[in-house]
Amino acid sequence: MLTLKFRLVVGLLCAAGTVSASAQDLVHEPISPTFGGNPFNSNHILGTANAQNDYRDPRSSTTSSQADIFSRQLQSRLLSALSSQVVDAIFGDNPQEQGVISFGGQTIEFFRSLDSVTLVIRNDETGEETRIVVPLFVEVD
Repeated sequence: MLTLKFRLVVGLLCAAGTVSASAQDLVHEPISPTFGGNPFNSNHILGTANAQNDYRDPRSSTTSSQADIFSRQLQSRLLSALSSQVVDAIFGDNPQEQGVISFGGQTIEFFRSLDSVTLVIRNDETGEETRIVVPLFVEVD
């Protein structure tokens, strides 16, 4: 009886040994588009990350009063109107060579050179300056 079981086990092992084994290369495909994954995964990954984010910025207040909201919107509209005036003064129908505009503690000075317009935005309280150089389109004949 023992020999029959032994022969059966040996026979099965031999039969298994005759089957050819095959393997394939392992290929890693990243999920994140940052590392070469499918770009359509980005919205899903961002949504998952935002859902897991428990951090809340202490500087942002979710309980803004109506007066605060109105004040921010009014300030935004006034700054937008001011920027439109500056752009019109520099690039409008009658462009000026230089000018100074003061508004809300800031002074905006602009001057035109042959190939650019330079804007200097100065904080009147701190003296901090920001310079913006805008290249001009020069038409060549």
